[in-house]
Amino acid sequence: MEYLEFEKPIMALNDQLQKCIELGKENGVDVSDTAKQLEKKIETTKKEIYKKLTPWQKVQLSRHPNRPYTLDYIKSFCGDTFLEIHGDRNIADDKAMVGGLGKIGGQSFMIIGTQKGYNTQTRQYRNFGMANPQGYRKALRLMKSAEKFQIPILTLIDTPGAFPGIEAEERGQGEAIARNIYEMMNLRVPIIVTIIGEGASGGALGIGVGDRILMLENTWYSVISPESCSSILWRSWDHKEEMAQQLKLTAQDMKTAQIIDLIVEEPLGGAHYDRKKMFSILEKQVLACFNQIKMIPIVELLKQRRKKYTTIGNFTIQS
Repeated sequence: MEYLEFEKPIMALNDQLQKCIELGKENGVDVSDTAKQLEKKIETTKKEIYKKLTPWQKVQLSRHPNRPYTLDYIKSFCGDTFLEIHGDRNIADDKAMVGGLGKIGGQSFMIIGTQKGYNTQTRQYRNFGMANPQGYRKALRLMKSAEKFQIPILTLIDTPGAFPGIEAEERGQGEAIARNIYEMMNLRVPIIVTIIGEGASGGALGIGVGDRILMLENTWYSVISPESCSSILWRSWDHKEEMAQQLKLTAQDMKTAQIIDLIVEEPLGGAHYDRKKMFSILEKQVLACFNQIKMIPIVELLKQRRKKYTTIGNFTIQS
């Protein structure tokens, strides 16, 4: 287990517990009482730390290297029923964007999401979760197929943003994302969007339009990352913690602003502390959301979807 800076007190207590158990085994001494006391102290410390996380600490948790990624959720939800579909039928198959058909609780879904890597090699292979235009065009191809066969759509977002390289701009990165936003507004099937990690900029919006928007408890959703915002304003990352506060990017901020519909609770310490529990919680929430919207006539569902996005924010019109 890797620990973040603010988790160091928990790491120290876990180390004490491990040494206590080892000493007991080596010397044949009963250390069960001491171990129980340490376990209680660990639990208390975890509750104290995780119940008062700052926005910046939540950003750090959303990036935790042990946190489950899109394919982890898909494997848990669908098992062997998931059939991955590749390619945009134009340029290439973008490895940062994955998608395909699978069953969740007996219900078929077209599942699409951004995928990060687990180590240096796979991070490069997945382009660090940053999709190219062909990734968004692949996602749109799958969504259009879902619409054709009347299959609901589930998207899983975990990206630091769309790939900003020159070749991506040459292939129409902005147009691909804008096209997806436009088309998702009009898709005649239910769409559930879930932010499972980072939800940054147009990279998230390209698969982020839906009838229900869910955010895991320790994730963030914003037009820009705190580091990039600090870099633009001060030409330095030194103000990233302040920017995380000012950007109002946490799940709680998004719920207050009525940008998302539901905050999905994570196990104490984050999704990576108890993956099975996290998978189970999210699966139940996805199916509950689908059951809420599946009976709504599609014409009414489209009206609600459009109203949802056109009423975000405050503005005035001057004559």
